[in-house]
Amino acid sequence: MARRTRFVDSDILIIGGGFGGCGAAYESRYWGRDLKIVVVEKANIERSGAVAQGLSAINCYMGMQWGENQPEDFVRYARGDLMGLVREDLVYDIARHVDSTVHKFEEWGLPILKNPETGRYLREGKWQIMIHGESYKPIVAEAARKSATEVYNRIMVTHLIMDSSKPNRVAGAVGFNVRTGDFYVFRAKAVIVGAGGGSHIYRPRSVGEGMGRTWYAPWSTASAYGLLIPTGAKMTQMENKIVLTRFKDGYGPVGAWFLLLKSHATNAAGEFYEKDRYPEIKERVGHYVDIQPMPTCLRNHAMLEEIKAGKGPIYMHTQHVLDTKEKEDIGWEDFLGMTIGQAVVWASQNIDPKETPSELTTSEPYIMGSHATCSGAWASGPEDCAPAEYQWGYNRMTTVDGLFGAGDTIGGSAHKFSAGSFTEGRLAGKAAVRYVLDLKGDQPQADEPQITELQETIFRPLENYRVGRNEIVAGRVAPSYLTPLQGLQRLEKLMDEYVGGYTTFYITNEHLLNRALELLVMLKEDFEHLGADDLHQLQRAWELNHRVLTAEAVARHTLFRKETRWPGYYYRADYPKLDDSEWHVFTGSQYDAKTGEWRMSKLPVHRIVEGFELLLPR
Repeated sequence: MARRTRFVDSDILIIGGGFGGCGAAYESRYWGRDLKIVVVEKANIERSGAVAQGLSAINCYMGMQWGENQPEDFVRYARGDLMGLVREDLVYDIARHVDSTVHKFEEWGLPILKNPETGRYLREGKWQIMIHGESYKPIVAEAARKSATEVYNRIMVTHLIMDSSKPNRVAGAVGFNVRTGDFYVFRAKAVIVGAGGGSHIYRPRSVGEGMGRTWYAPWSTASAYGLLIPTGAKMTQMENKIVLTRFKDGYGPVGAWFLLLKSHATNAAGEFYEKDRYPEIKERVGHYVDIQPMPTCLRNHAMLEEIKAGKGPIYMHTQHVLDTKEKEDIGWEDFLGMTIGQAVVWASQNIDPKETPSELTTSEPYIMGSHATCSGAWASGPEDCAPAEYQWGYNRMTTVDGLFGAGDTIGGSAHKFSAGSFTEGRLAGKAAVRYVLDLKGDQPQADEPQITELQETIFRPLENYRVGRNEIVAGRVAPSYLTPLQGLQRLEKLMDEYVGGYTTFYITNEHLLNRALELLVMLKEDFEHLGADDLHQLQRAWELNHRVLTAEAVARHTLFRKETRWPGYYYRADYPKLDDSEWHVFTGSQYDAKTGEWRMSKLPVHRIVEGFELLLPR
């Protein structure tokens, strides 16, 4: 069937139908009643994004109506957990609005558990509330669908397109329908990227039939960064990858077990190892070890040191806390509502959590700006509280005019999770509407040669296969093209071995990083020879492209920051300690797609909330 080209014009184009994109659609309609708002989603908005399978808790909620927490408290927490480096203006902006988002979720039908004694939401921890979240995403997606003018499902967006008259202004995006192969050109006055962060950039612990099993959604293919980097948008903190402590093999979450059920972890000898590791951690990171709660990366570090010392496995003692039927139900529902595979692993390994402890491990690294780290785009902050150096345009606008972000896309604003990502989408949507209205008649223009060139580039893997399949030998050996899976396995292997994956205990150095960059250049060259035998493989090819661009940014940022800021997430063996005198800064990068060159920079850290002394033990 002939491939058709379809043009879609809009005022606001939202790329990605996860929580960030849904929030952007909802709020854009509120402020832009007469605007054309288009949402484009790679899968189906009903069950897409990181929350697709459901969640058992909302991890970002202040509880201001009950005086539980204030936005300033949340800024201190996020800053402490990230070892001093967060964009406080962005974190504060989310914190002061996130409660209203959660209340909307409840109005739309999300069941939030209540504390029977107080009537308040049932707390899992200081910032978390428990929900029955099996249908969390469909509930939120309904609000987005009703707000958007049009929702295009099954469209893989591969590239952003730029204004032909103003080089630093976005004009829309292009992609293809993964079912029909139709080529789509989305022209827009403003673009909000709410795409996903990156899993499968590093080699996962899962092997064989379980290869796709990761903690972060395997369909999150770093498009949040792979779309932005070629535009020249300034990126930040791409070295701030995250490693998660999870139940072994199933990647089941540990939050409810630690925070709500009050379980505890020990080494194989039953020792509480974190306190024993305190002197060594103090020597490495200084006063940051005294922050309460201990930063996530440092808890990882203590676990890793125990394992290296031969004191593993590390155990979660589930058997000590499941002393009532209610607690047992909570423990199982924590998995059945979001990570069913962990329940299957327990059953397959004869593990009864009431009787025996369960192993913990650390995951491979992920690149994401919405969880407990803050990789992503450098964004303009809110005008009422952002310092002057953080303001150059509209709230949540990147350094490219008209290009906004939310969720994984925006760097520096850690600990957003689901409710915070939706809230950031709302903030971006409101600002994008204002931008569009301020444009008046000065609308971006995408030229035809740019679109034609991108169309040829996008479908080249299909042509590579069509020609190259005639040379296949031994049934499947293709001398003239590379499959997307082969490219992905190459990427995962080199990132794991050279840029601090789990097989090196997350350790890297200057020589390893420079070798990684050499191998990444070769991989990018070979991308020209990628072959796709159908549209599904074509989608995999462009997902790989986004991952490779993101991987290079990670390697370059890690090389640029000459310290180990987050031990437990990664280690620079040649700079093993934290160095506030030189590196209490954000890292920045800009990529020139025409020359292939990267420009690295240090970006300032400003505080808008008073200091760490409020976090230290009294």
